[in-house]
Amino acid sequence: MSRRILLVEDDAETADYILKGLREEGYTVEHMADGRDGFYAASGSEFDAIVMDRMIPGMDGLSVVKALRAASIPTPILFLSALSHLDERVTGLRAGGDDYLTKPFGYSELSARLENLLRRRTGPEVETQLACGDLVVDLLTRRVSRAGRALDLLPREFKLLEYLLRHKDRVVTRTMLLEQVWDYRFDPHTSVVDTHISRLRKKIDDGFAQPLLHTLRGTGYRLSLEP
Repeated sequence: MSRRILLVEDDAETADYILKGLREEGYTVEHMADGRDGFYAASGSEFDAIVMDRMIPGMDGLSVVKALRAASIPTPILFLSALSHLDERVTGLRAGGDDYLTKPFGYSELSARLENLLRRRTGPEVETQLACGDLVVDLLTRRVSRAGRALDLLPREFKLLEYLLRHKDRVVTRTMLLEQVWDYRFDPHTSVVDTHISRLRKKIDDGFAQPLLHTLRGTGYRLSLEP
């Protein structure tokens, strides 16, 4: 789905320049040349981000942003302004702006800053699957399979495999596993790690040509396609 952007800019040449670039990138853009119209548009419809000029007729950009924040509208806002002094930038950010770009500017910088605001709004992508070669773990359903064959793991084995997958291709020590998988903050002097590693190896490697779970003598373990 196309991201919706509200552009509030009264200079026709600047507005055309931004509109052309945003639409070429696939954004759906609504343009207002007046601050009051911009406020009504932003408060009456949902946008993914707002590009707001500071010096606009009807209602200046600073007042628009303050009014939007007072109305609890959280849409990310990128200020555009010829006012480049540090105090002006700070004033814009404290009024509720999320970023501040001074004129003249290059479109590529505006685009990058806008992408960053949109990324921050959506948050980090939730990881739902981990894999090493043909070994796949679905974190939502807690299903484990290798080469399409379902593997039945006990809860502790699943937790152990998840940790190894999150550290794929890296050496994981016995101490790390005791702390992260068993919540031990001391060495219980048992073979619990070795026993579970052995059981897990049988379930994910037995019957397959390429072993994935490797023991590094005196160091720890590694889940990897490489031996």
